[in-house]
Amino acid sequence: MNYFFTYIIYSCTLNKYYVGYSIDIPNRLSEHNTGISTFTSKATDWQLKWHKKFDTREKAMVEEKRIKSKKSRKYIEWLISSNDSGEKG
Repeated sequence: MNYFFTYIIYSCTLNKYYVGYSIDIPNRLSEHNTGISTFTSKATDWQLKWHKKFDTREKAMVEEKRIKSKKSRKYIEWLISSNDSGEKG
């Protein structure tokens, strides 16, 4: 069975978080750090801070949208520190 993940990465250079979803976090993180992704191409020091596993793409996408809808750095940092049933990176 394939799993899908919602993830949060962080760049010290930009002091920014990025929320996304993927089936392959290591490959996706590599893409972020090599400039393939437009938003994250401004830095090469993205680090995985948090991820959560789902059994469908739809569930991972819903979680990504839920986190993004908060529009809150404070919420993202709380989520990372609390672990919220996710698996820390």
